[in-house]
Amino acid sequence: MTDAQTRPVLSTAQPEDYFQLLKPRVMSLVVFTAATGLVVAPGAVNPLVAAIAVLCIAVGAGAAGALNMALEGETDALMRRTRGRPVAAGRVRKNEAMAFGVILSLFSVMLLGMNANWLAAGLLALTIVYYAGFYTLLLKRRTPQNIVIGGAAGAFPPVIGWAAATGQAPWQAWLLFAIIFLWTPPHSWALALYSAGDYAKAGIPMMPVVRGARSTRLQILIYSLVFVPVAIAPAVVGLGGPVYLAVSVLGGLGFLGLALRLYRSRAGDEPDKVEAVGREAALYDVRAQAKPARDLFAFSILYLMALFAALLVEALSGMGA
Repeated sequence: MTDAQTRPVLSTAQPEDYFQLLKPRVMSLVVFTAATGLVVAPGAVNPLVAAIAVLCIAVGAGAAGALNMALEGETDALMRRTRGRPVAAGRVRKNEAMAFGVILSLFSVMLLGMNANWLAAGLLALTIVYYAGFYTLLLKRRTPQNIVIGGAAGAFPPVIGWAAATGQAPWQAWLLFAIIFLWTPPHSWALALYSAGDYAKAGIPMMPVVRGARSTRLQILIYSLVFVPVAIAPAVVGLGGPVYLAVSVLGGLGFLGLALRLYRSRAGDEPDKVEAVGREAALYDVRAQAKPARDLFAFSILYLMALFAALLVEALSGMGA
């Protein structure tokens, strides 16, 4: 071997690449819902303990994201939406991303256990393993129900926050879990409807790829009809107050309206071949078909954030239960 062949290859990754491994946009939602669970939980919690707990949950979520990118680098490279990610683009090597994720996982779980309690730490460890192992390795490529079962990983943060504050995970915490769990399928399948080509190219059996757009639109509507009443439930059981009731009902009506509009649309259907009027008209047709799915996807994020913001505001102001 020559010196060039035996010389170790130096990483070209920049700090921002490692930050992107954490999936910061996903992390921000995780932090927000976890902080809500922590604040809504009964009793007082030391502010320093609370801050460290939220930090641990954020780092744990980032660790799961890094492990996911390490395991999915080749798949991500096939999709327009994800090919710019650090591992997919070759800026961070797979083994580097794996090591980064494992170190952050151990750090976040151990610190949360020592700072708050081991129930919260155990739930955080379960979330990381569930997302990186059960969902990424086992479910995502095997069933069109991947996002339904895998959605549990994203629903754990408020339960972890509640457990960090009280050392318990009562049914009220699991109601917050249920809201996110039932929100995930219509949210994710709306995205999948206008990204089905990417998923098909990458060999990921998302619902529109396996069952078709029409079936996916119907399932989005069914899940929405179940999700919205569950989203209103905290106001009924006393977990949320009048602000939450208004936000959940008005936002829920908007959510159902967009889901019904999507169901009646042609979003995700094969675009018509308009050869007579040319490619621009065909592209316009594709965008017009995708709009109901894009609108529901965008509104779903706002609605979920508004639900948890209402709970947070009420808890901090003393308006809630």
